Amino acid sequence: MRRSGSCVAVAALAFLPFVAALFAQRAETPPAGTPPSGDDPIKVLVGRLELEPYKATIKDLTQFGDRRQGTDRNRAAIDWIEAQLKSYGCPTDRIKYEYQPPANQGRGGAGRGSAASGRGPDQAQGGGRLRGIRTRTGVNIDPMAQPDVKLRELNTQPMTPGPREMVFCTKVGSAHPDEMYIVGAHMDGHGWGEAVNDDGSGTALVMEWSRVFSMADLQTDRTIRFALWNNEETGSQAARAYIAQRSPMQGQEDPPGSGRYPEPRWLGMVQHDMMLFDHGMPRPDGTMSKEQRPEADVNIEFQMNSKMAPESQKLAWMFEAANEKYATDYPAAVGSHMTNTDSGPFQDLIPAISLRENERGEQIGAGWDPQWHQPTDLFATYTDKDFRLGLNAAQTTLGAIAQLTGATVKK
Repeated sequence: MRRSGSCVAVAALAFLPFVAALFAQRAETPPAGTPPSGDDPIKVLVGRLELEPYKATIKDLTQFGDRRQGTDRNRAAIDWIEAQLKSYGCPTDRIKYEYQPPANQGRGGAGRGSAASGRGPDQAQGGGRLRGIRTRTGVNIDPMAQPDVKLRELNTQPMTPGPREMVFCTKVGSAHPDEMYIVGAHMDGHGWGEAVNDDGSGTALVMEWSRVFSMADLQTDRTIRFALWNNEETGSQAARAYIAQRSPMQGQEDPPGSGRYPEPRWLGMVQHDMMLFDHGMPRPDGTMSKEQRPEADVNIEFQMNSKMAPESQKLAWMFEAANEKYATDYPAAVGSHMTNTDSGPFQDLIPAISLRENERGEQIGAGWDPQWHQPTDLFATYTDKDFRLGLNAAQTTLGAIAQLTGATVKK
């Protein structure tokens, strides 16, 4: 059930002192576009994120097509991602689990089953109300909708049920190795394209952070886990498997007295899913602007109906403040209807938020991204302005996580 307006108002009042502190911090924030510099070690780290390496990582992911779970191209992508993480010096591990699609889903493994049940015609997934012009959305399942023959052949192998894996790597904290933030994105996709925005754009962000945080001159007080989820498109099965297998291990030293914590205590989970395309509302005829809109922003969402809503809201505002301080081009907006991504399984357990190109339910669900699950989700579809929106999300999260984990740079 959704909270009443009075409950939301009371919750908002509780955060007035926190928000006032954020505005006080903004008064000391350099103007937008100011390059990271000076003595702030976090600005130094943010400056290590660059547009071309981010684009190159996304481009490298296109060699695996749409990376649909349960296929050889998905498994090859996992192997490649793990090799890249290791090359950065970030120690890796895997979660193994079994996936069997629901009987009414068939062998394609597409969709989220009954996730949309119970909503009215104007109700967005995760809450909220659909507004403005809407166009049809869905998952392309027609191979012939992909005109590129080579890409069509790459994506031809169908999903088969059975064993699945996901990969993650870890930056161990020096002062509090038993406490951890999880930052993630899903590496699987579908739709007969290259799954560049959904979610190569988020996967590349996580890989870029693992590279930066693994540099020899950087240390953190707390641990960071960089998770590349699988099976997001079928209902976040890898994230659920991670919780089932690793949650009971939280904060346990193994072996005792070693100072090693295979699964530190979770402090928060931050998901990144579709980071590139904020071209605005569709026109009345259903067409879209070809240019990134000047008002484009990074959407930071929590779920207001979750058990951890107050803590998640506080985390979201902390990320918004980090955007004010460290992002160079695009601002951030906080919303309360996080849904349909890998932070969902965590939302009743720990503070959990997601970063996106648009509001997930009210905008993406209303057709504001015509590439969503379509053959047009290709590297060539996007411009540098689109990729720069993703880079600003990278700056936002790196700035926030560096603060939360006590990151420092050796001089």
